[in-house]
Amino acid sequence: MITSSSPPPPHPISDESRLKLTMAPRRACVVVVAALVALLCAAAVSEAADAPPPNLPPRSQVIHPGRYKRDQQLACDDPKDKKKPCVAKCDKRCPNECIVLCPGCKTYCMCDFYPGVSCGDPRFTGGDGNNFYFHGKKDQDFCIVSDADLHINAHFIGKSNPTMSRDFTWIQALGIRFADHRLYMGAKKTAKWNNDVDRLELAFDGAPIDIPTEAGAVWESTAVPGLTVTRTASTNGIRVQLREVFDIMAKVVPITEEDSRIHNYGVTEDDSLAHFDLGFKFFSLTDNVHGVLGQTYRTDYVNKLSVSSKMPIMGGAPKFVSSDIFATDCAVARFGAHHAGISMVTARAY
Repeated sequence: MITSSSPPPPHPISDESRLKLTMAPRRACVVVVAALVALLCAAAVSEAADAPPPNLPPRSQVIHPGRYKRDQQLACDDPKDKKKPCVAKCDKRCPNECIVLCPGCKTYCMCDFYPGVSCGDPRFTGGDGNNFYFHGKKDQDFCIVSDADLHINAHFIGKSNPTMSRDFTWIQALGIRFADHRLYMGAKKTAKWNNDVDRLELAFDGAPIDIPTEAGAVWESTAVPGLTVTRTASTNGIRVQLREVFDIMAKVVPITEEDSRIHNYGVTEDDSLAHFDLGFKFFSLTDNVHGVLGQTYRTDYVNKLSVSSKMPIMGGAPKFVSSDIFATDCAVARFGAHHAGISMVTARAY
């Protein structure tokens, strides 16, 4: 699903605009399967299935069960095998949209094909390729990536469960800092979910970002060449890119009544807990990077989580706490300063 490749060479910060960030190359970058990234940006909404762009594997299609009716399915037929067509249905993790690979009817959630945060309860794919959970705490901000020239905080929302020692949490917003700029992307609080209504909130340096609600619509920064926001769907899906720095996929999704019932999330009628499914790609992070996700990109990072566990959990939440969505005051912050390297060891969480 993912591969590694060498990052592009670093570029100096421009005295004129500081539009490119200098980052020493790390041993490898997690790279997305290019064909599926193309799908996210180009797929058009249809009731049954979307025709794949040329770069996709043959007969790859997208279905949107939650857009019209929950039980929408897709039949895959291989005329060569003379067998009865199989029927594909989206996984419960992504009931509103998924990729179907025909023949075979294998389905995937969109976020399965992008490294970084995955579907649902904050699950990360680290720079070392291993998945782990970080639960954080509801109504708090945590630094997930902190480097000399890039800092990303995530705001967590959630529900408390008196029978558990932790909150159920999801990422509701990101605060991204680079050079002297601040980029905000968030999911608006939503009572009754309707996928046809856009629940994205975007702002750059305090000014709202307005993008037409149509797939493929693009906003380009006039202050920062190379910074773009592209809608991957008419509503609730975007791709945010800063050339040679980061590439972020984000989709606003709710917690469904069924998920709440199965997992005892406690969703109420006044809040569907709209949150992000996210994916990250970074270019040329330095070897001093830190943060929940960032630390896993270091060459001296040692993963001592139980990777064979069904739910390996990263602890140490207090050192990642930030005072607000744009603060760079978490204990492991690296933004705007150059620190001596330290050995990275992740302790097992119990």
